[in-house]
Amino acid sequence: MKVVNLKQAILQAWKERWSDYQWAINIKRNCPKGVTWDYLNLAEALMEQAMIGPSPNPLILSYLKYAISSQMVSYASVLTAMSKFDDFSRELCVKSLLEIMDMFSHRLSCHGKAEECIGLCRSLLSAVVWLLQGCAWYCERLREQQGAAAGQAVPAPGSAAGVEASLKACQERLEKLIKSTKNRSLIHIARLEEQASWANVEQAVLKLTDSLSSLTNQTLRGKLEESVSLVKSIPQMLSAQGDPPVHTSFPSVHAFVMLEGTMNLTGDTQPLVEQLMMIKRMQRIPSPLFVLEIWKACFTGLIESPEGTEELKWTAFTFLKIPQVLLRLKKYPQGDKQDFMEDVNTAFEYLLKLTPLLDKADQRCNCDCLSLLLQECNKLGLLSEANTNNLTSKRAEDREFAPRLKTAENANIQPNPGLILRAEPTVTNILKTVDADHSKSPEGLLGVLGHMLSGKSLDLLLAAAAATGKLKSFARKFIKLNEFPKHMSGEGSKSASVRALLFDISFLMLCHVVQTYGSELILSDPSPSGEVPFFETWLQTCMPEEGKTLNPDHPCFRPESGKVENLVALLNSTSEMKLVQMKWHEICLNTPGAILEVLNAWENGVLSVENVQKITDNIKGKVCSMAICAVAWLVAHVRMLGLDEREKPQTMIRQLMTPMYGESTLQFYNERVVIMTSIMERMCADVFQQTGLSLRPPVEGQDPIPYRNLLPPRQPIHEALHSQFREVLNKGWVDSKALHLFENLLNMGGVFWFTNNLVKELLKETRKEWALRVVELLYSIFCLDSHQITLTLLGTILPNLLTDPAHWHSLTDPPGKALAKLSVWCALSAYSSHHKGQASARQRKRQREDIEDYNSLFPLDDTQPSKLMRLLSSNEDEPVLSSPGDRTMSSSLSASQLHAVNMRDPLNRVLANLFLLISSILASKTAGPHTQFVQSFMQECVECLEQGSRGSILQFMPFTMVSELVKLPALAKPKVVLSISDLTLPLGRRVAAKAIAAL
Repeated sequence: MKVVNLKQAILQAWKERWSDYQWAINIKRNCPKGVTWDYLNLAEALMEQAMIGPSPNPLILSYLKYAISSQMVSYASVLTAMSKFDDFSRELCVKSLLEIMDMFSHRLSCHGKAEECIGLCRSLLSAVVWLLQGCAWYCERLREQQGAAAGQAVPAPGSAAGVEASLKACQERLEKLIKSTKNRSLIHIARLEEQASWANVEQAVLKLTDSLSSLTNQTLRGKLEESVSLVKSIPQMLSAQGDPPVHTSFPSVHAFVMLEGTMNLTGDTQPLVEQLMMIKRMQRIPSPLFVLEIWKACFTGLIESPEGTEELKWTAFTFLKIPQVLLRLKKYPQGDKQDFMEDVNTAFEYLLKLTPLLDKADQRCNCDCLSLLLQECNKLGLLSEANTNNLTSKRAEDREFAPRLKTAENANIQPNPGLILRAEPTVTNILKTVDADHSKSPEGLLGVLGHMLSGKSLDLLLAAAAATGKLKSFARKFIKLNEFPKHMSGEGSKSASVRALLFDISFLMLCHVVQTYGSELILSDPSPSGEVPFFETWLQTCMPEEGKTLNPDHPCFRPESGKVENLVALLNSTSEMKLVQMKWHEICLNTPGAILEVLNAWENGVLSVENVQKITDNIKGKVCSMAICAVAWLVAHVRMLGLDEREKPQTMIRQLMTPMYGESTLQFYNERVVIMTSIMERMCADVFQQTGLSLRPPVEGQDPIPYRNLLPPRQPIHEALHSQFREVLNKGWVDSKALHLFENLLNMGGVFWFTNNLVKELLKETRKEWALRVVELLYSIFCLDSHQITLTLLGTILPNLLTDPAHWHSLTDPPGKALAKLSVWCALSAYSSHHKGQASARQRKRQREDIEDYNSLFPLDDTQPSKLMRLLSSNEDEPVLSSPGDRTMSSSLSASQLHAVNMRDPLNRVLANLFLLISSILASKTAGPHTQFVQSFMQECVECLEQGSRGSILQFMPFTMVSELVKLPALAKPKVVLSISDLTLPLGRRVAAKAIAAL
């Protein structure tokens, strides 16, 4: 039936005065089969005929109402037809249209195909535009009438009361339509579907806002403004967050800052900032409390860090790195009314109340730590001058009553914070000095280097460089400096000794950097030139490190036999070693060969103890680097020997470590020997520990190497993990010693063992508040290696718990909900940092061999059933992924496939398969704690997600899962559907529209 015929049929019915049901029977009888009334635009045709005169045709209008009630026409087609009527001066027509809208506006829904649901979204948007235009038109008429009344001119048609009544009617329908979250969600989808159509809304809003100023009825005006603000809020409806948590302590922030300060001082600032922002966003922590928690962790670290290098590292972290972190946090968008400077000020106000913490830190550092921090924050523009002065004076008043150290002790101790702050500009100056050309007069440079070696200057400078991100540059400069002595021509004895010292000091400094901050610092950024520098080669092949096994028979330890013999002869001669024309790089490479020869000769009785002592004195007498190379080989050699064969090599190590107290012909000997001894101690610690021998008598109250031997002896590692975790849980926060112990356990037990046992600890908790505390602590402990731990948690542990009915009881709330929260936090963090390439050096260097092969667990070819899917289908009578008949798309199709995400990446595969598993659980007929877990998991995803982020973990969720999720009461909400759908994709919008329209 053509439209013309449809009009004729309507006119005939009107002429013959058919009742509404007679009209419906006759029109259905004459209509061709299989054609929908919406396709024929029945609603539009009826409305057009009904609205021809100044007032609506009641009979034709009754046909339209009958068509709506009997669902001959869809709500979408009625709203679209309505929005085409633009003559608002015919108030009776407008009134009848609004009455028709009242028939269904309170129960707008659509249970048809996705296209029909998108049609409803578009028609709703058109209806909102129409109502806004109507309100604006009536406001304009009222203004004209007021103007006419004031100027005694001819008034505009229609009485003021009638116009106001029409305006009120339009406003009421607009408010009714827009107050529903479901309707706003559908309009949000329409806005994304057709960006241009939203411009009509904005235009209508603008026009209405202009007209509102002249409205005298304040009640009506207020209601209109409220409706307009609701319309305006539609694009931001997903960014509105819920209420922040009520508690004031956040262990995950505290523990993460402790972890970074203890183990990752050299890490880049940006990943640290992003990880902190991720924690803040996931837990919705208010900014002042967030900044307070960072400062609390810093002060705790300052107080409990071991003396020496670790204390300096923490000082640099607190006074140099964290202010820079806050400066970057300031650049992130805050809330609408928030000012980050005010948040920092509030955080310091809170911190001032923690007097015991501040007093303890001041006592440890022997200075007013807070005032130094306030000055740093003021310099960086994080605090205003007035706030800085106010806070400083408040702290000064508090300090008058603080316990002090004895004044005699005070006088001799220089506060570390002050030294660190002064060391920072010195680092820049030293880098400039080393960069200059020293080929003509290297003596000046030697003076600078000698000064760096005195006291704790080197550790101060390295800590300041590490905290400000300059340590890599520092190390690169010293590698270049270490290469400089290779070039020699016609030198005298003075320049030869300068060359020897430049080589020796740079070598010692580099060894010290590697032992304090890790070899990754140097090896992760290889030399730009083609030739590999000597130190990089020696570091990779010859230097003993924790977790690195060296082969003492490796060719790198004995390059050329002729040169080795010459070196042995030189070391065994009575005359003093000459420095002129010495190739120190070669000497160092040949030293291990020479030591082997000496050791063999001693063991075979060719050399006496005195001869060996003389040789070791010669080795360490001038250039300490030789002694370090000798000890490096001896350590590798001793590791291969039985306990009864170790005596002589260990004696040689002790001889090499004992400083010579005679007059040395080379400068800075005492300073160099101090660094040499500490380097050797670290190298030998493991080997001497095995035999229960000590390198030197222990010093009272001083642990030579912090964080060593933390694992309790004769205790299974499972018990060690359990007792340490319980201790941390009872205390409520993780200290640096606990973090090092956890890292040792992770290395020893492997990722699966470590993660699985800690998840078991979580599942033991039956009280909600304790379970949540465990989640916060575990999340920060898992940051030790977040990527690998997340792969294990999501790829192995969760599937095991979800697919085995014997484990389902452990997923009941509260531990089940807590595990869901932990899983989402880990997934979001790992995905965010992994896709920005932000694995820390600490995580990159750790070897992993206990992760199951993800390609066999999750094959690339979708037609091949994966191990996980076979596991699933074994629990059901029917295969879990058999698609119901009405599913048109693949049950595994997700947004990630449309975005062409690389599925060869293990984390992407694990996430995709976890969501497939969740989808199958939702589609299965069995309900239980595992379905409750799935609901908690999805709720947590919605709560934690950064809204509108296309690259979130939910892109791996199959599209078909949305319709399953809305069957769960807690997730059957329009905002939830919008949050979990990828609205940047047309298919995502259709799936969301279909789910919301059916609610």
